[in-house]
Amino acid sequence: MSEAPDRPADIEAWFGRLPEDQQSALRGLWATIAAAAPTAVETIGYGVPALHYRGRALVSIGAAKAHCSLFVQSTAVMEAHAAELAGYPTSKGAVRFTPETPLPDDLVATLVRARIAEVDRALER
Repeated sequence: MSEAPDRPADIEAWFGRLPEDQQSALRGLWATIAAAAPTAVETIGYGVPALHYRGRALVSIGAAKAHCSLFVQSTAVMEAHAAELAGYPTSKGAVRFTPETPLPDDLVATLVRARIAEVDRALER
């Protein structure tokens, strides 16, 4: 039986593993996310920094060799903000960017607030 991959113990350890350019870009992104979701709980989920809100996954961030990611974790939010995301590579629930071209803070805050509203609506049903 093989051992599990070495997982970071906490968010700071995760950031510490990144190259300086990604670390800087993603620390800025993380600060913007945290400011937009002040009651969310920081955690490591699936090996990356994540926020949970009202017991549900809200957003997370990631780094790959050639890009960084904001995992919005919602196809509906991605579709609702498609025009604002037009200049970035996207998938069903993620936005990719490079450290040289970080996501604008106002766009990040808009996406996070949209996820908060989505979670609130789901829990009020």
